[in-house]
Amino acid sequence: MKKLDIIYEDKKILVVNKPSKLLTISDGTNKPTLYEMAREYVKKKHTTNKIFIVHRLDKDTSGIVLFAKTEEVKKNLQNNWNEIAYREYIGVLEGNLKETSGTIKNYLLEDRTHKVYISKNKMGEYAETHYEVLNKTSKNTLVKIWIKTGKKNQIRVAFASLHHPIIGDKKYGSKSNPIKRLGLHASKLVIKIKGEEKEFIAPLPECFTLYCKKE
Repeated sequence: MKKLDIIYEDKKILVVNKPSKLLTISDGTNKPTLYEMAREYVKKKHTTNKIFIVHRLDKDTSGIVLFAKTEEVKKNLQNNWNEIAYREYIGVLEGNLKETSGTIKNYLLEDRTHKVYISKNKMGEYAETHYEVLNKTSKNTLVKIWIKTGKKNQIRVAFASLHHPIIGDKKYGSKSNPIKRLGLHASKLVIKIKGEEKEFIAPLPECFTLYCKKE
C-alpha cells in the first residue's frame, strides 16, 4: 500500500492529499481505499488508535481529505460541515467558458446506475457551485471552484450542465482525456474547530500546470 501524503496532523484530525483513482472509502469491492491507508497509519503509532471519515472525494478527484481521530470530533465536524468548512477546487473544463465567473444552482437526483442528474422540478437535493475563470487555452478553461453544498458529483454535474464538462469525465459527457485522469483537484480547505481557523493546501498536480500557462 502506498504511503500517505500527509498535509497536517494533530491530536484531533489528520489531513491528507488523496491521489486520483483511489477510493476514499470502500464501494463494496476489494480495491484499496484512503480510509484503509489512514487507519493503518494511525494504528502503527498505537494499536488502539482510530480514524473516522468526515467527508469524501470522488474516486477520480484528487486533493484534500480530512479525517477525525475521535468520534466526538467527527460528529462535531459533520453536524456543521457546510457552515464551518470552506472547500476550494481547481478544475479543467472542455472548451472555453464565455462567463468569467458565476454560480450554478441545481437540484440533484440519482438514477439506478448511480449517475447524478439535474431535476427539472426542484425535486432532490439542492446544490450550489461557484466558479471563477483563472485561465483559458485554445481548447480548455481552468477554473477555481468553491461549493456551498457538498453533494455527490455536484461539481461534475454542474459544469456538464453548462456544456463544459470536466476533462476526463466520460460519465458526464467529456470527450477528451489529455491528462489520463479526471481534471478536478480539491486544492484548499479552511475549517473552524472550536473557534480556531485552520487552512490546508494541496499542491496542484503537475499535469494541471499545463493549463495555467497563457497560450
